[in-house]
Amino acid sequence: MDIDDFKRSLILREQDLTEQISRLNGEARESNSAEVEDPADEAASDEGKATALEESTRLSATLKQVQDALTRIEDGSYGRCIDCGREIEAARLSAVPWTPYCLADQEQHDRRDAQAMGSTL
Repeated sequence: MDIDDFKRSLILREQDLTEQISRLNGEARESNSAEVEDPADEAASDEGKATALEESTRLSATLKQVQDALTRIEDGSYGRCIDCGREIEAARLSAVPWTPYCLADQEQHDRRDAQAMGSTL
């Protein structure tokens, strides 16, 4: 595993996410300042703002994961599952270099999340 390649990839992803978040937040602010002429325009403006903010929130969560992965690179723990300590599969890291979990533990988290979502519906 070439940590330097992963680090470069993560740094580029961090920059890209930061730019996207900034753009989406700007779009949300601009939709507020637009002159609204009727209720349909207001609803469309509100929907656009909500969509931009939702996407920004999702990207912010990914940005946090990317930054956490960069921290793990610096502290020497990158590539090890934060739950079980096993090495994360190379193919998994190649696909999602910011992942903190091996496949088995990710599946456990996904099941718990799905159950939690099911119980709140």
